[in-house]
Amino acid sequence: MASVEECEAAIGHVAGLLHGADDGVRQQADDRSVSLFIPDLDVVFAARLHEGSLIDITTLEREKAQIRLTVSSDDLVALVNGDLGFPQAFAHGRVRIDAGIRDLLRLRTLF
Repeated sequence: MASVEECEAAIGHVAGLLHGADDGVRQQADDRSVSLFIPDLDVVFAARLHEGSLIDITTLEREKAQIRLTVSSDDLVALVNGDLGFPQAFAHGRVRIDAGIRDLLRLRTLF
């Protein structure tokens, strides 16, 4: 099981990648609330997706965000390190996304 600190670093890495994406991709991201629940650590990371950047990253108790992801700590680290592909993880239920169809389509362009 990965630690909370490793998960924070992985989320920071994703935030950096989003910030460095080209403007066409970044414009696809509206201002949305995002939460990432890591059940094996019983922690929720919350953030805002704003103009293609992930900002205001914090840890909280459960939050009702517009885009909610659930993933284990090990799978989160594996996804960020490139050891696990997102389509494969999603197809096998290792990543769960609760969001509206419009948000799902936009997320596809980001990842």
